[in-house]
This record gives sequence, C-alpha cells and structure tokens, in this order.
Amino acid sequence: MMRKLVAAVVAAGLFWPVVSHAQPWPSKPIRLVVGFPAGGGVDFFARALGQKLQEQLGQPVIVDNRAGANGIIGADAVAKAPPDGYTVLISNEAQIVINQHLYAKMPYDPVKDLEPVSEAVYAAVILYVHPSVPAKSVSDLIALAKAKPGQLSYASVGTGTVHHLTAELLKSTAKIDMVHVPYKGGGPASIAMVSGEVPIGFAGYSALANARAGRLRALATTGTKRGEATPELPTFVELGFPEIRLVGWHGVLVPARTPSDIIARLNSEVVKAINSPDLKARLVQQGFEIAGTSPEEFARLIQAEIPVYAKLVKESGAKLD
Repeated sequence: MMRKLVAAVVAAGLFWPVVSHAQPWPSKPIRLVVGFPAGGGVDFFARALGQKLQEQLGQPVIVDNRAGANGIIGADAVAKAPPDGYTVLISNEAQIVINQHLYAKMPYDPVKDLEPVSEAVYAAVILYVHPSVPAKSVSDLIALAKAKPGQLSYASVGTGTVHHLTAELLKSTAKIDMVHVPYKGGGPASIAMVSGEVPIGFAGYSALANARAGRLRALATTGTKRGEATPELPTFVELGFPEIRLVGWHGVLVPARTPSDIIARLNSEVVKAINSPDLKARLVQQGFEIAGTSPEEFARLIQAEIPVYAKLVKESGAKLD
C-alpha cells in the first residue's frame, strides 16, 4: 500500500509542472515570417493580416522579413522553428509548390516540414502591353507574335514565378515565340513595361494602376472567373484558353508537429481576420480574392499543384541555383 502511495505522489509530482505551466495559445508575441523584402505583395498581406490578428488575439504580432533565394530562407527558418504556434510562415506559391522544381537542393521539405493552416487569399496574373504595342486583345497579341517570331520580349516578376510560367503556358498553347526578361519583383517589372523597355508583361495587380492611368493596357487575367477588382477584364478561360488559369496565392503555414488545437485556433483567427469588413475591403482593393480555406483544403491544394508546377517548370526549362 505504501509503495503504491509513494508511486502516486511521485507521478503527481512529475506531472504537476506540466499542468501548472501550461498556458493557452497565444500567451506571448507571434512572429509572422515573410521570405521576401518589405514592400512586396507577401509583405503587404502579412502586415495587414498581422495588424488584424493582433487586435483579435490581444498579443503583439511581429512581421519578420527573411528575404532571399525566392523565399527559401524565410520558409526554412519556419520549418526549423519550434512547433509551438509562435513562428508562422506567410507564404506564396513559390515557397511551397514551385521552388523544389527550380532548385537542385532545398534545405526544407515543404510538405513534410510545414503544416498548412489556410490558403488565405489568391490573385490572378494579368497580361499587360505597352500602349505602343498594336494589340487591343489577346488574339491581336498572338497574331503579332506569330508575325514576329522571337522578336517580342515579355517581362515577368522573376524566373520560375507563376507569372513567368503563365507566359510560358501561353507561348506553348498559342504556339508563339517571345523572349523572357525576368525582373526581381513587380515594381521593377512595372517600371520596365511602363518605360517601354519591355513592351509586354505578365504581372499582378501591382501594375494595374498604371493600366488604369493609360500607361499600360491590360488584356486578360488568369483564374476561372473575372476578378472582383477587374470585372472589365476577360479571363484566358473565357477567351478559349482553359489551360491558362494559374493564380498566385498567399498561405499560412506553421512548423510540422504543431499541436492540432493551435492550428485550428490559428485557422479560425485567420479566416475571421480576412473576412472582417475593413481588411477584406483593403485586400480586394489590392486585387486579392478571399479564400480562407481549412487546413485540409489547403493541404489538398498543395498536393494538387505540386505536379502541375513540376510539369510547367520542366517544359519551361527554368532553373535557379
């Protein structure tokens, strides 16, 4: 009897520190890691989301820019962080479904080392031309490219991005030849297009203000439906190109082995934040569509897109070191 009593006391002593120190999540600041420089699309979304999460959770939410290697540095930092819900990756599609096909070596496995929380928002790719280009439609541009094979150049926001791969998909589908000129981000690509340095471009909504000011002409968008911010622009699907429906997205992920209750709470707070009237209005104004998926839905999206981008990257011949 005494031996059983002692064992019970020891067991209680061993478990007592765990119970007494357990704290509900979150009980300290949360770090949102962005693998890209400040001022870009992922950074804008992370800061807008972080502000709203801070209001909802009552804890500081800090954006930590870990730029470099097409987002790999930031994603790797999160993959190797403690799985406690306090280090969160705000990603784009490159870090999760594209980079492993572009780089010979990756320091993290995007499926095994990161746990999906939510595909938060997505945005279409837009085809732009400089006003000097005699093309008022996609069919006009295709005809022009066929008349001048290899003479037209197009800008993208970077090699291996969804923008670059959309262009390559149009080239192969329409059987045209254009020369790729990659830039480091939407800002430099927009400057090149507006100046006429590169007369055609595949970019996001960062260049839309220039189109609406007459400095560029927007011809079409990707995706399966017209964007909420661009109802006037047809989709490639509408124009007879059902294959061209790639979209960029921003997702929320945490280190693998993060407790399921923390993932569920974070998912709930993210979905609540992006659907709040004020933040949703800001996001839509910037060209984003609201997704707000469950962790399971996001995981299925990732699994579905990995082979799609593997094929596109291989066909494009794109490689990065």
